[in-house]
Amino acid sequence: MAQSVDLTKYEINENSFRFVNADRRITDTQLRTKGSSFAKDAFRRFCKNKASIVGAIVLGVLLLLSLIVPLVSPYSVKVGDANISEHFLEPKLFEAGTGFWDGTKTYKKTVNRDGSISGVVYDTENECPAGFVKAAVSKLVVDTEPTYINKATSTGSGGYMVFQTDNDDSEKNALLYNYHSFPVTADGGYTLSYTMYAQDDINESKLGKFCVYLLDEETEEKIVLQDWTSEYNNATFDISAMLAEKNLSVLNKCKIYFEIEKTPKQSNYILLQNLTLSCADSDVNEKLSAISFTDATKMVNRAVVGQDYPAGYWQSTGVKGVYASKVYYCEFVYDTYEVVYGKSEEVYAISDFRKLKEQGLCDFDEKDIIATFTPLSDKCPIREVLDVTKNSKTGKVQSVKVNVPKYYKMGYDKMPKHLLGTDENGYDLITLMFTGLRTSLLLGVCTAAFCFCFGLAWGSISGYFGGAVDLAMERFCDILGGIPWLVVMTLAILHFGNGFGTFFMALCLTGWMGTAARTRTQFYRFKGSEYVLASRTLGASDFRLIFKHILPNSLGTIVTSSVLMITSTIYSEATLAYLNLGLQGTQAFGVMMAANQQYIQSFPFLVIFPAIIMALLMISFNLFGNGLRDALNPTLRGAED
Repeated sequence: MAQSVDLTKYEINENSFRFVNADRRITDTQLRTKGSSFAKDAFRRFCKNKASIVGAIVLGVLLLLSLIVPLVSPYSVKVGDANISEHFLEPKLFEAGTGFWDGTKTYKKTVNRDGSISGVVYDTENECPAGFVKAAVSKLVVDTEPTYINKATSTGSGGYMVFQTDNDDSEKNALLYNYHSFPVTADGGYTLSYTMYAQDDINESKLGKFCVYLLDEETEEKIVLQDWTSEYNNATFDISAMLAEKNLSVLNKCKIYFEIEKTPKQSNYILLQNLTLSCADSDVNEKLSAISFTDATKMVNRAVVGQDYPAGYWQSTGVKGVYASKVYYCEFVYDTYEVVYGKSEEVYAISDFRKLKEQGLCDFDEKDIIATFTPLSDKCPIREVLDVTKNSKTGKVQSVKVNVPKYYKMGYDKMPKHLLGTDENGYDLITLMFTGLRTSLLLGVCTAAFCFCFGLAWGSISGYFGGAVDLAMERFCDILGGIPWLVVMTLAILHFGNGFGTFFMALCLTGWMGTAARTRTQFYRFKGSEYVLASRTLGASDFRLIFKHILPNSLGTIVTSSVLMITSTIYSEATLAYLNLGLQGTQAFGVMMAANQQYIQSFPFLVIFPAIIMALLMISFNLFGNGLRDALNPTLRGAED
């Protein structure tokens, strides 16, 4: 049952039905905020992404360096301008001796897991590390105790000569004999002595039976000095007395033979420490001393020069080696710049010397040039006078021996400093790196721009119209995409060469399909939306629907992937360089990295610095692309963080 309402408690009169604002005019108010375009709003959102700003700054710096460094650098990195004498210089910013970034390299010995030592051997004859320039060595520390190695080196000494049989199927014994024959007489006091060493199980071989004899090549007369034995003792033989016992007065062409017995399935050897052949005649004895040897390592190192065997060369039908050769390892600091740009001795004619004085580059008194010479300018090629040559009759100076910096002869006014060092061709690494980066970035930007525009147009048409048009365009992409990219690139290089245009054409041939596929996907996503249908109902054309309504909503995702296409192009160029198919005729970043990767252990700076640039490039493009994606997203327009 419905309840009744008592209306008497409500005071309702005609004033209750009057308009509240009947006496005030209501109009639209002016907007207090300024309007913003899509581009301004996108830029504002991009600037609020701190990571993207950092990425953009790094990219800008790298781009500026790639443009500026090749222009202002005093070093040429053009193909064909290589200077091999300047190769592998260490990075240098400070003067040598500071211990940091000073163009020096420290060499230290290392102990391997198997107990062997790796490092630089000290050359006792030249009093410097083997293979290094003495003037560039500093802080040299040489081992006080020798290290024993079982191989013959030019810097080794002493030890024992290992002479062993071959591991072949031959049943012949191994022979060791002096190549150059010598005469012996019964009354000449000829003697032979040698020192042996007994150490079994060397090189997986065994000590074997041996004999020693003297053989005359003319008469084939054989004098047995030591019959077959397994005793490895020191021995001395009176050859002249043995000839007298056999009623032989002279043997004209003698050779000393050491013969080792060959045994099946085993290699045998003997160890000789030294051998001395001598006679009573001092003149003849001097010639015989060449056949003798007191240093087993140096004896094994006696090499054949051309077709002539050096004096004292010992020939063999077996294998010669060294056991327990002594070497001394050392540690030192090596100034790579002193080697290349340091002083060199030159001889100047006195007339040329006077011209330097006339040009105001130096001053001297011809009566005492060595003491009075003074350089007056950095352009003076001479730093020090070493000696003078005078005419024997007149006593006047004819020529002057001086110290000239090598860098002056190379065209430099002062010693160069390569900030990041030089590569195997002598190119300045920082100049080469940014020159190559400029080429690679240009290739990447051109390729990305073409692929973006073409892929955007292709994907838009395919995704918007759909149906038979989409089907035909997709089948074409499937056929083109089925061809391996590496095959396409290789065929293009083989037919058109390794030029910039070939790389651009080959990369663009299939590079646009990724952008086209993403654009097509985005168009299928948005073309059925309500705002698109509303625009179509209002009579919007296909061109307007594509570029005004659908494409702006799809642009964020497409742009992000397209930005990363630049780094992808650089990586592709680097990959081809590793396959020896890189850009030719110009310096490129990938070609440089491929060439330097073999020096990652010996000269790591050649790989580390380019790798850092490549990493910065990749990270920065990723951050920059992510910022663009958010900035170009229409759904975030007007949003405040």
